Amino acid sequence: MKAAVVFETGSTPQYADFPEPEISNESEVLVAVKAASIKNLDKARASGKHYSTENEIHKPTVIGSDGVGYLEDGSKVYFFSKKGTVAEKAVANLQMIVPIPEDLDFLIAAALPNAVMGSAMALKFKAGIQPGNVVLVNGATGITGRIAVQIAKVYGASKIIVTGRNEESLHALRELGADEAVSLHLNDEDFKNRIKEIHHESPIDIIIDYIWGHSVEMILSALKGDGTFSHKTKLITIGGMSGDNIQLSSQILRATDIQISGSGLGSWTKQESALLFSEIIPEMFQAAVEGKIKIETENVDIKNIEAAWNAEIQTGKSW
Repeated sequence: MKAAVVFETGSTPQYADFPEPEISNESEVLVAVKAASIKNLDKARASGKHYSTENEIHKPTVIGSDGVGYLEDGSKVYFFSKKGTVAEKAVANLQMIVPIPEDLDFLIAAALPNAVMGSAMALKFKAGIQPGNVVLVNGATGITGRIAVQIAKVYGASKIIVTGRNEESLHALRELGADEAVSLHLNDEDFKNRIKEIHHESPIDIIIDYIWGHSVEMILSALKGDGTFSHKTKLITIGGMSGDNIQLSSQILRATDIQISGSGLGSWTKQESALLFSEIIPEMFQAAVEGKIKIETENVDIKNIEAAWNAEIQTGKSW
């Protein structure tokens, strides 16, 4: 079969012939793949720099960790696989398959789940979002941040604040449900003062963070308490686009009712991971059918994987 294959760690995937996958046990099924998304996770794993590849001995590997396609009985499904998905055929675990509504386009179904994992899991399980909560999405102009805004709305957030550097994308987020936008181009004091004002007017319950780094330092500084009772805020970090390290004053933790945690592959319980496939992704597929969640995609033929791999993706789009 034809597939996108990484032959050496750090190399660009090649469009090449590769042995067809084989079913190894009763929990696996074969999927005729129609589309598969290319994610930062896939690129990090291919480069050998992702934490999940630290103990792996590299061998020629099909890229991709999820996709959409047809089962042998014609069922239209989304699936997750550890054996590669950017290929004509892939093996999927029966526990990691989600039916796709007939009215949902394959490209949308392929692109949406990764953004859902990077937003809904944090909002639902790490933050415990409740209707009426006030949510701040830090670094919201990327594809996952845009989906986080929409999912927060689906979950009943009463107010959504977004931050980012792309002014055009920040403005567009208002059309997706954001109520306040704060530019990261502001100087530090102006940025912190604006966050303070918003927090005073509508205490922030949840912060979903995609960039970490200095912006988080400023947000924490803005929320710092003054010795009186403070509002409880949960900060969930999902990405580190601005760097993996921050300076955190112990005074902030002692003076502020804040809980800091992360959301990622290694932080979810087995029960939460199971609910991702049985409840969360199906719910978000239906929300997409109903027009409550929108995502833009860019369609690339597998034959052009080499050119697409390192190409710049337009802000707000998914491949």
